[in-house]
Amino acid sequence: MVLRQVAFPSGPRAPALSAAVALWLLAAAASAETAPVPPAPVPSAAAPADAPRPIEPAKPEQTKTEPTQPESTKTESVKAEPGRPEPGKPASAPPAQSAAEPAEPPAAKRVSRELPPVVLARISQDPTPTLAPSTFLDTLRMADRYQAIVQAGGWPGVPATLSLKPGERHPAVPVLRRHLTLTEDLGPDTPASDQMDEGLVAALKRYQVRHGLPDTGLLGPMTVKALNVPAATRQRQLAASAARLMGSRFAFGERYVVANIPSATVEAVERGAVARRYVAVVGKPDRASPAVETRITNVNFNPTWTVPVSLIKKDIIPHMRKDPGYLAKMHIRMLDGQGNEVQPTAIDWSTEKAVNYTLRQDPGFDNSLGQVRIDMPNRHAVYMHDTPSKGLFARTARFHSSGCVRVAEVKELVAWLLEGTPGPGGPGTVWGPIEIETGIATGERRDIKLVKPVPVAFVYLTGYATTDGRAHFRDDVYGLDAEALAKSVSDVPTTASIGPRAPAPAVKPAPAGGAPALSGTAKDGRPADAKAADTKPPMPKPPMPKPPIAKPPVAEAKPAAAASAPKPDRTLRPEASPRT
Repeated sequence: MVLRQVAFPSGPRAPALSAAVALWLLAAAASAETAPVPPAPVPSAAAPADAPRPIEPAKPEQTKTEPTQPESTKTESVKAEPGRPEPGKPASAPPAQSAAEPAEPPAAKRVSRELPPVVLARISQDPTPTLAPSTFLDTLRMADRYQAIVQAGGWPGVPATLSLKPGERHPAVPVLRRHLTLTEDLGPDTPASDQMDEGLVAALKRYQVRHGLPDTGLLGPMTVKALNVPAATRQRQLAASAARLMGSRFAFGERYVVANIPSATVEAVERGAVARRYVAVVGKPDRASPAVETRITNVNFNPTWTVPVSLIKKDIIPHMRKDPGYLAKMHIRMLDGQGNEVQPTAIDWSTEKAVNYTLRQDPGFDNSLGQVRIDMPNRHAVYMHDTPSKGLFARTARFHSSGCVRVAEVKELVAWLLEGTPGPGGPGTVWGPIEIETGIATGERRDIKLVKPVPVAFVYLTGYATTDGRAHFRDDVYGLDAEALAKSVSDVPTTASIGPRAPAPAVKPAPAGGAPALSGTAKDGRPADAKAADTKPPMPKPPMPKPPIAKPPVAEAKPAAAASAPKPDRTLRPEASPRT
């Protein structure tokens, strides 16, 4: 600080200056040299030494910070005098938070309210439909082709523990090559090798697609299990599926829907090709989905669910006996014959009186039908619908429903079904994804009638042939193949299989024209109807000139039929045993 010299008058006329005035003059001179920084105020004698004085609001030129002042100096000065307001700030500013006070909790992490994406099982997106007008004849021809493979010795099995990746070698690879060559997945001119080369991996993928397996090209337990199914079993699957299609009158059109129960998939077919194939959940073995041929007429948004009587007995009553609040938790109401609501506490759940009431579940996310139902009038009262249990769509085996078919991404199927139907705004509008979501978001029940009903079929095909000449196979989850084969066998094996269980077997006409005349003289004994047998006298041996020529063929035909009878009996009975 530079002090400026101040001249004071001297002599006898000079005024006497007090010490206070002199100090004031010296301070004024110092302030003139350091104008940018205001001087520190001098506390009065009455004020305490540690009491901070309020600072007047800073002028614009006083808020500037000297560029030469280091940041550390500012920080240290604040720490040294925590009770004083920081220079350059208004007096109303709150003091710094002390270390003793708890720190302000961090802001809560925002949780997304969006539902997690649904995980779906991997299925084939082959555009070739499972069911077409030629499927019946194509499957019959394929059954004949597999019969030829059976007669030629079939195919050998591979080790049950075999596991191979592309590029690996194994002594069982030539056996795999032979199998895939017989099924025409691998070309006959492929060079022999014990390595999983690129051509063999591609053939294995084709095989996996035909058997409803993930086409990974890896040889794992599921693929090995399918490879070890005998050729005779595959042939029976084709024959049984063809028998179930016999007599079908399904109305194929330009657009139709097919659900193959063993595949647990739903196909939307348009102009002879699959527009989209959907993952589905079908009936469990003890509540099988039936075979249906009908038409889709309506789509319901936010449907209510009326519990069938069978499920009231099997599910609702047992749940209510364990938990009296089960109906309230599931938002299920009880209605009498007049539509009046009845309290569950008024019912004796130790009995089955609940079947006399209508049990109806309100719309909502926990509704058993989900947000959408696809109506298809039929005598079995089954349909396709959404579901709140979407985790089942990720499983390989999807047999968990009570008969209806649950469809993953059902809203997309609904949009396809409603093509051509006027949207919510009337003619000229459509039912797109936004319109469907908006209609569901209202929470109100809405029924939309299709302008043109769409044919739909639930079929049970464990073995079938497609129009491209390939054979496809699925597991017989309901055990229906044995029943179909039992109905399709010839009369003689069928009669022979049930004959021994009858106390008095009746005479049935033999397939040959002259057999009835000789049935009474067969070596296996006289028929029960002796009177009918006596109406024809025994054939005399000497008088007839040509008995040695005519009799042997007839005599050989009868024992041959009798000898062949026990063979179908032995083969058919074990096939029916898994169903029990």
